[in-house]
Amino acid sequence: MQLFDTHCHVHEMVRRTTPVYDKWRADGAERDPDEVLAAARAAGVEYLLCVGTTVSDSELAIEFVKTRENTWASIGIHPHEAQDHLDKATQQKFVALATQPKVAAIGECGLDYFYTHSPKEAQIELLKFQLELAQKHDLPVVFHVREAFDDFWPVFESYKGIRGVLHSFTDSQANLERALGHGLFIGVNGIVTFTRSQAQIDMYRSVPLQNLLLETDAPFLTPTPYRGTICEPKHVLLTAKFVSTLRHESLQDLAAATTANAKRLFIR
Repeated sequence: MQLFDTHCHVHEMVRRTTPVYDKWRADGAERDPDEVLAAARAAGVEYLLCVGTTVSDSELAIEFVKTRENTWASIGIHPHEAQDHLDKATQQKFVALATQPKVAAIGECGLDYFYTHSPKEAQIELLKFQLELAQKHDLPVVFHVREAFDDFWPVFESYKGIRGVLHSFTDSQANLERALGHGLFIGVNGIVTFTRSQAQIDMYRSVPLQNLLLETDAPFLTPTPYRGTICEPKHVLLTAKFVSTLRHESLQDLAAATTANAKRLFIR
């Protein structure tokens, strides 16, 4: 059985490019990234996508995956970081990353109106910028959309041929159906194991298997029963077990399908 963690931030253990570095150390433990990868492989998690959130973080992701087997980088500017990436020099530096080895996707990018750490206008501008880059290089996109689908869909639908995944999807059945209509994948992580929303549970149950991806968002969103601890890629297995039971599918079938989906989207 082979699993694919399609969204993690393991590379941020190496050095501090964002506060995620501090999250990896929040319990006082010093983790070695290669030991974390070894633990993931021991749990059947053979493939990982390391997701960038700023220019410097994306550079770190590229550096991290360069010499590590079965790992790839996604380069992205997170909507929280949009206002700090509006100048042309910074954007050109980001553009140059798209052709680096083992860059498999653009993102995470999108719109986040839950926090609005960056103005909505800046978020929309940076989303368009990254969609244009994805189109130019025919790369899939890792989307982060939170309480912003009313603005997201008109932007997304104005760019033809974009494929990708709605990372950490927790929204409505209506937005799920719209996403599926566009052929998007749905990223499911530890949230499915601890949500108290029956509507979300029903929604996760209804995602077609051919559109489903598994992820951790490590070091965040640790699945039950390890809430309160640091999430690692190995925890994909816990989410997979929960989802397979929820959907009345065998763990082996779920693992095979979601890994094949991820390979089809990210690995060429």
